Amino acid sequence: MSVANLPHPLSESLSRRDLLKLGAAALAGTAGLNWLNPGQAAAGTKRPQVAAIYTQCFYLSHAYHILHPFLGPYLFNGKLLEPQCDVISFYGDQFTDRDLSRGIAKQFDIPIYKTIPEALCNGGDELAVDAVLSIGEHGDYPDTKYGQTKYPRKRFFDAIVKVMEQSDRFVPVFSDKHFSYRWDWAREMYDTSRKYGFPMMVGSSVPLAERTIPLELPYGTEIEDAVSIHGGPIEKYDIHGLEVLQSMVEFRKGGETGISSVQFLKGDDLIKAGKEGRWSMKLAEAAMQAELGDTKRGLFDPIGSEGTREPHGILLEYKDGFRATMLRIGSNGVRWNFACSIKGEPAPKATTFFPGPWGNRNLFRAFSHAIQYLFVNKEEPYPCERTLLMTGALDAAMHSCFEKGYAKIKTPELEFSYKPKDFNQFREMGKSWEVITAEMEPYKDFVVSDPAPKE
Repeated sequence: MSVANLPHPLSESLSRRDLLKLGAAALAGTAGLNWLNPGQAAAGTKRPQVAAIYTQCFYLSHAYHILHPFLGPYLFNGKLLEPQCDVISFYGDQFTDRDLSRGIAKQFDIPIYKTIPEALCNGGDELAVDAVLSIGEHGDYPDTKYGQTKYPRKRFFDAIVKVMEQSDRFVPVFSDKHFSYRWDWAREMYDTSRKYGFPMMVGSSVPLAERTIPLELPYGTEIEDAVSIHGGPIEKYDIHGLEVLQSMVEFRKGGETGISSVQFLKGDDLIKAGKEGRWSMKLAEAAMQAELGDTKRGLFDPIGSEGTREPHGILLEYKDGFRATMLRIGSNGVRWNFACSIKGEPAPKATTFFPGPWGNRNLFRAFSHAIQYLFVNKEEPYPCERTLLMTGALDAAMHSCFEKGYAKIKTPELEFSYKPKDFNQFREMGKSWEVITAEMEPYKDFVVSDPAPKE
């Protein structure tokens, strides 16, 4: 079937030239990854039936981006792939005048239920789905005194688990971004998934982005120090910067051992700590050079039209003596840089994570690709312990910032180990950007008239 004839609004929002490019990608995708065993598919194996639980769904929201590759063809590593799951029910926590989910539901004949249990049971009396999308990002929710938005991820999770308990059947669960704004709730969510033995996927999409300067750190690499840098707002983007960092350093020699202390610093205090050697300014400079290519600029000099923005950092000390730092420099929401020093190598290794020519919205293709792997194979594409550790680190950092006067906080609760997993098959390696280019108009599937969300 040609892309022009695909039953999906993707073909309605692109030019003929762009459709031809996607047509070539579709031909490549016919030989692409299909996680259903051919013999099973021939035998009529049922595709996973999915319930989607979300806070709000509007243009450019997380729900919009994550659902898109579940509802029609999506581009991953230059191939146009078909979704491997069927979304059969919706639950929305909030609806506004820019809601898109009601239109999507009508277009794809997906019922919207008034409660989470009804959505999971598809109107019946017991669990009727094989997997659950829980998208607790965006919406009108209050903040804690530490600046954390009280997204209802734990409430969603508890309602999901209750239905599974009552039905005595447990299915894979995806929960968007970090577990929760509270560490105790995050740990409870993780422990519950282990208690009942259902796989979970949580966390950031950014570790799946293309590394524009090739950089691979095989398991056992003797990493001595590391820095990641982002350019977004506090907390909401800090989790992404932390996960970029952890997705690299978890492969160090000896494996992950957990974090012993966390400290949040900003402005002059952060710079002073760098000059004292508490975090590596050399690595930070290498990380910024990977993005900007300018070896002469000062680390905290204004960047183009970004203006001046007070930098901040989260300093991590690990149980095995390793240290790493996450920094916020500038005000560029698509800045995702990394650098590390490796034993025996004189120069830092550095790269920048490129989300794609349309910005961070491109990341959700690879992200949803990994989620579908979870649902089809009932196997976590990478350890959810990574996000559990970074959820705890972020919570501790917010307490250091807002409650403890930027003091170092000991974190014995984060001193747990886990083994990393090669997740290369889920990473975007850059082939998609030969199809999607900056000159192409971003699609607006399902949109009639809807303003972009405000930061």
